Amino acid sequence: MQMNFARRCTILAIVAATAIWSGCTQKKVEQMKASQIPDGAIDPADWGKVYPLHYKQWKLTSEPTPAGKSKYKRGFDVGEERRDKLDEYPFLALLYNGWGFGYEYKEPRGHYFMVQDQLEVDPGRIKAGGSCLTCKTPYAPMLQEQMGPAYFYTPYKEVLGRLPGDQQHLGVACVDCHDNRTMELRIARQFTLGKALKEIGVDQSKLTAKEKQTVVCAQCHVTYIIPKDKEMRSTDVLFPWSGSKQGNISVENIIKQIKSSPANLEWTQSVTGFKMGFIRHPEYELFSNNSPHWAAEVTCADCHMPTIKAQGEELSDHRIMSPLKSDLSACAACHTESPDALRAKVYSIQDNTIVLYLKTGYATAAVAKLFEMANKVEASGRKIDRNLYAQAKEGYEQGFYRLVFIGAENSTGFHNPDEATRVLNDASRYIASADAQLRRMLTQAGERVPEKIDLELPKYTEGRGAKKLRFRPEHEIKSPVIK
Repeated sequence: MQMNFARRCTILAIVAATAIWSGCTQKKVEQMKASQIPDGAIDPADWGKVYPLHYKQWKLTSEPTPAGKSKYKRGFDVGEERRDKLDEYPFLALLYNGWGFGYEYKEPRGHYFMVQDQLEVDPGRIKAGGSCLTCKTPYAPMLQEQMGPAYFYTPYKEVLGRLPGDQQHLGVACVDCHDNRTMELRIARQFTLGKALKEIGVDQSKLTAKEKQTVVCAQCHVTYIIPKDKEMRSTDVLFPWSGSKQGNISVENIIKQIKSSPANLEWTQSVTGFKMGFIRHPEYELFSNNSPHWAAEVTCADCHMPTIKAQGEELSDHRIMSPLKSDLSACAACHTESPDALRAKVYSIQDNTIVLYLKTGYATAAVAKLFEMANKVEASGRKIDRNLYAQAKEGYEQGFYRLVFIGAENSTGFHNPDEATRVLNDASRYIASADAQLRRMLTQAGERVPEKIDLELPKYTEGRGAKKLRFRPEHEIKSPVIK
């Protein structure tokens, strides 16, 4: 599909202005020796016997990241408490009230902690069952193959209990990305990403080694749907890519897929009473949608796994951090600016994204409260204009999903600045339209609507910590900070 001329010019201008490709020496595909790692070996310690330096780097994902390097996404920095998005952005506590994300939404730690992070959150976050383990444990493909459909709906801890005792807390490991004999990159989760790639017309057998440096990350750094049956049991884990193409998995089409079936509506929003879907960490979708770095054929590994030297040997950095955490050393392969200048550019992009995100987030929360008001008016016996209500509901959902898309994506807009701005501006327009329609409808029904809506945020934030602490082991209980 050809992009229009204006879009092409915009991308080329951005690439030129930021020196993404000029004089760039890309990360080379690492040449790994063939190994004698046994078939079925999942424990990284077994792989570490052959690749001790890579294993040591992987273990560093269990260590806090350097402090003072990032302005946002500082969830696991040295000397800092892990951040909870509901504390940072209180409007989310209102919007997510009704399920686990409304009790606790902490920033994740490194790959080492992927299962442990789940075990430490409110049980509502793992209510969907074994499906919640799909991206978290390297045993997921084996579990799904052994259990079939029961894998998705069987209680989370029951599925986890099928694993060897010393492996139940194991997060993403070598086997998730590498073939044990050739060390070539591979897609381990055929039951999720494998199916999704077919949906967008990608032939796995034709993927180059460079392309796999991004696609392998898309096993987990994507959004997904956990569809439900009539009893609200999980039936699958689906990537909402149907109808999209590689390089253009748009938020519009993701929303279309979510809204295409009642089975995709996973929870009920308390404030509005609406059954909703959700969007989770769509890094691949945002980055691959004609971003400047994507257009320049830069991969996830180029930025997040730069080549480093250890004990005289060159290898990819398997600590897998934000480039900000390593003083943007990965950027030096392509950019001529100083680390301080590059950091300032990143911060500027993220600041602009956050300004739009906050403005749109609080406006979305205000519309949710207007729906709450409209529901009370109708419950009192007064008639409301159902056509206006339906139009406002559609606009609200369109705005809500766009807001969540950017809020859940882990680059604070940096992976695709223009697209992040577009998505948030569109969200703001949808929400403004819904606000106007609801105000008109409520006024017609004889309701006096205040100009500024009281969000009643303490109702959603205070006491939230007490709820989540009930489920914590006693030695881990800490006083919550509610902003």
